[in-house]
Amino acid sequence: MKSLAILVLCLLSVGCHRAESSRGLFAIIVPSQDNPYFKVEADAAAAHARELGYRTRIDAHNDDAYRQDNLIDAAIASGAQAIILDNAGADSSISAVRRATKAGIPVFLIDREIQATGVAKAQIIADNHQGSYIVAREFAQSMKNTGEYAELLGRESDTNAQIRTDGFHQVLDHISTLKLVSSQSANWSQAEAFQKTETMLQSHGNIAGIIAGNDTMALGALAAVKSAGKKHIIITGFDGSPDVVAAIRAGELQGTSLQPAVLIARSAVDEAVRYLKTGSTGKPEKQIIPCDLVTRMNADDYINFEKIR
Repeated sequence: MKSLAILVLCLLSVGCHRAESSRGLFAIIVPSQDNPYFKVEADAAAAHARELGYRTRIDAHNDDAYRQDNLIDAAIASGAQAIILDNAGADSSISAVRRATKAGIPVFLIDREIQATGVAKAQIIADNHQGSYIVAREFAQSMKNTGEYAELLGRESDTNAQIRTDGFHQVLDHISTLKLVSSQSANWSQAEAFQKTETMLQSHGNIAGIIAGNDTMALGALAAVKSAGKKHIIITGFDGSPDVVAAIRAGELQGTSLQPAVLIARSAVDEAVRYLKTGSTGKPEKQIIPCDLVTRMNADDYINFEKIR
């Protein structure tokens, strides 16, 4: 009897495992696994999908539309149940998303939208305009609305880079006592931001503030400011990375706009599962999630792109 019971338990275990694994594969494709924001969103999506019984595969397209095309084709060939995608370009990604959709694989976009509707099942993105607006106000107030400042922009091909700089300037351009003396793209890169900031500080010795389009560039700017022996230069970022939140807590950076990467990634997985089960996400295609302003006053409330209290 004991042997029979063990056999039954084993059979049940195998059956449950097969049932679980039969739910299929979620292909998760992000720009990079080196950037902390993209890594967190990929890891959060994968962990949640596995919790719900799906297999996962994470890949990075490195902001290369051709590589993204190959990864989408690989997901189609693998018979993925769904694709969670932080895309490689608002225009250049449309055909890849459409191709997956025609193959019967629903695509759920996170972080970046595309310039088309009715192709992806969902586009769940942080409100980059609102986020840039609130951090620009913090930046201006910290500079007491006066002085020279510089801007570090993100990758020109990234829609979010343009949305953020537009949001910054909706605030800053209306303050006549603030003067933009240099604006350069550092392509989201910390090393490039360091080099560009060094050059800007040499050319403009009165810079009192630097507003950066993402946290990685803000950290590069901070390193350059320290290297130059400059003090009291106001620096803000955008994303809410753990390193920047720690620097804010230490008083080295003024603030950042935190994108709720974990919330967005989990929401995409939940909507994908709901769509697979019911044929509908139950939500509108475009979903805009507000950002949080993180300053020294509330930095302890955030860990790893997530509000904990």
